[in-house]
Amino acid sequence: MKGALLTSHGGLDKLELHHDISTPSPKESEVLIRVSAAGVNNTDINTRIGWYSKDNNSSDDASWSGNSLVFPRIQGADVCGEIVAVGSLVEPSRVGERVLIEPCITVNLVT
Repeated sequence: MKGALLTSHGGLDKLELHHDISTPSPKESEVLIRVSAAGVNNTDINTRIGWYSKDNNSSDDASWSGNSLVFPRIQGADVCGEIVAVGSLVEPSRVGERVLIEPCITVNLVT
């Protein structure tokens, strides 16, 4: 799959477009979404520039959620798309469902 990886805090030069990112497999209670559209909002920009950092913009500085950042990372919480795979605890009938991500729910994002 392709994605824009944020490699560290900084300017636009810290974003790298990759076309060779491994497609993740959903864990037992997760779904895999083929993204149709993703927005870039102020949280994405402020995270990239290190605005939420407390000290020195290091990767162990917390994000707005209080969790440490792990680089590289694919940013974006404003996403819509289609479920293309489900974990073992998710109803298989969910495949094909069109979804909109609730950006205020904390999730473990695969990077």
